Amino acid sequence: MTVGDSSTEARADDERGIVIHDLRHSYGSRQVLRGLDLRVGPGEIYALLGGNGAGKSTTLAALLGFIAPSAGIVRVCGIDPAADPQGARAQLAYVPESVALYEHLTARENLDYFLSLAGADRSGATVIDPALDAVALPRHAWDARTGGFSKGMRQKVAIALALARHVPVLLLDEPTSGLDPQATLEFNRLLATARTRGVAVLMVTHDLLSAVDVADRIGFLADGRIEEERQADSGSARFDLNALHARYARPQVAA
Repeated sequence: MTVGDSSTEARADDERGIVIHDLRHSYGSRQVLRGLDLRVGPGEIYALLGGNGAGKSTTLAALLGFIAPSAGIVRVCGIDPAADPQGARAQLAYVPESVALYEHLTARENLDYFLSLAGADRSGATVIDPALDAVALPRHAWDARTGGFSKGMRQKVAIALALARHVPVLLLDEPTSGLDPQATLEFNRLLATARTRGVAVLMVTHDLLSAVDVADRIGFLADGRIEEERQADSGSARFDLNALHARYARPQVAA
């Protein structure tokens, strides 16, 4: 491959994923992000870890267009969320720590409603049902009201919505918080499904064990920037979990 081919391929990935370069943001005199650099390409799962106050939530807010950064570049599929928040959000699905569904509606009805809001195809047999099947939500739950769903089941509905919309970017905020080990394993399998579909996944988490299990790369956020990044090769990666936890989990206090 020539240098030109490599550069063209990198630009194409940038147009389908996440690009953050030298991102800086302050709340008053408190500087939270101090030159964050991050890229997530199609078919890649990136886990961003850091203690409370490290800047994880601010990073998500910048990608969603909820804040205008003090400086730096943020792009979602080539779109600047600060300049065109609706355009950027159309390219992504965001799954918060607590998934909000209409509890009086069934799983199928929730997907149908949210797809209608997005102006997306919502044919049950060709769009909704395959998406629910892909996330392994039990068929008996498809027509059950979501008010009785566990957190793991609610997350499956949220990711089914992302798959049904065919968005190229998935943002996850503490997705395994409160899940038991079996539910965490099932959730990681969902992410593997998204990866095979070419989705760029950014997972903000405190769960180092889950990140090691599922992510392609893990970035440790401290003092407003990536302090360390690890390639999570499942066959050869070796992590001193106690040492890494002690380093990333400490609360971050901005100067």
